[in-house]
Amino acid sequence: MIRYIVLLRHSRNYRLLFSAGFICMFGLWFSVVGVATLLIELGAPVWAITAVGVVSFVPNVFLAPINGIIVDKFQPKPLMTAMFITEMISIFMLIFIDSLNYLWLLLLIVVVRSVAGTLFFQTESSTLPKFLSRPYLKLANEMTGIIWTITYTFGMASAGIFIHYFGVRAAFILDFCLYVFSFFILLRLNFKDLARNAPGPVFKMLKEGFSYLRSHPLVVHLIVLHAFVAVTTYDNLIALLAKYKYKEILSASLVIGLMNMSRSAAAFFGQIWLSKIVNKHTFFWLLLGQFAGIALWAVLEFNYWLSFAGMIAAGFFITTVWSYSFTQLQSHVDREFFGRVIAYNDMAYFIVATLVSAAIGFFFELGFSLSQITFGMGFMFAIAAFYYKFLIYEKI
Repeated sequence: MIRYIVLLRHSRNYRLLFSAGFICMFGLWFSVVGVATLLIELGAPVWAITAVGVVSFVPNVFLAPINGIIVDKFQPKPLMTAMFITEMISIFMLIFIDSLNYLWLLLLIVVVRSVAGTLFFQTESSTLPKFLSRPYLKLANEMTGIIWTITYTFGMASAGIFIHYFGVRAAFILDFCLYVFSFFILLRLNFKDLARNAPGPVFKMLKEGFSYLRSHPLVVHLIVLHAFVAVTTYDNLIALLAKYKYKEILSASLVIGLMNMSRSAAAFFGQIWLSKIVNKHTFFWLLLGQFAGIALWAVLEFNYWLSFAGMIAAGFFITTVWSYSFTQLQSHVDREFFGRVIAYNDMAYFIVATLVSAAIGFFFELGFSLSQITFGMGFMFAIAAFYYKFLIYEKI
């Protein structure tokens, strides 16, 4: 833990990004649980629940190449500020959704917030390697995972309880207020010492980006490997479990909040412990561990309380898998292509996330049990393990 404190002391800009990210990510989960609970309370059909998950990913698939050019072309602070303001406006608009007649507006809001949030993250991820050395970069990615797990743990639990007592609209208002507070932290960023990008014509930059990927197959393999993490897009799965399997046990908001809390708590402790042992030799076994964890969750889903053991197993490895694979990608990309490669990486990630979100609803409608669907998601990590072993291991 001391090494993370050293990083925060070392870099003022990272300290500000960390603080703003921690606060707004905590608020994000209030909106996530709020939207899922709102759809269930309004009696939304399966396709609507699935659609919310799908539309949060699809636009980013098509916009990724353009996003990469935007990130490489513009200075980070103005771009991050603009995206943050866009997110704040989209959160505020959620307050007015109170009927399925406004489902179209809800989907639009989800799209806008997703696109803005993704571009913000791509800008941040492309900027970090420019002012952090490789050891600090690894720590920064680990801390991103830690932020996610801590805020996810307490955010999901708090959101479930908060919504149970105060309602969905109050959750959206709280999320908005937290974003406003984070915005003023973000304004204190100073990237004046960073070398300015030398942007070229848009189509030339687009062509250069794809040419770079063709000439660097290892980067492509690392993008594919990182995309496997998107298989853990559980939002639709957990929403369906809350609606159809555990509806008689607790309210939907509490079911969703507590299940996600247990998974993220495991991810936090997993990151703390596994970050000490993860390397190119052990990463193969961590991927197999992720498969085993999700498979255990699938087996235990028949009972809500037993399923918590499965959720813990499913969450234990994933943050380390995310941070290590992402650090390897960043470490093998040339500086001038950071923005475009990170965007292509997100495109692959969102393609997988979109397919998984759609497949969950599709296979459920076909009659597959949620346990079978869960096991299928876990098996993808067995494939990822051998993909890494035979195509990447010897090259990094």
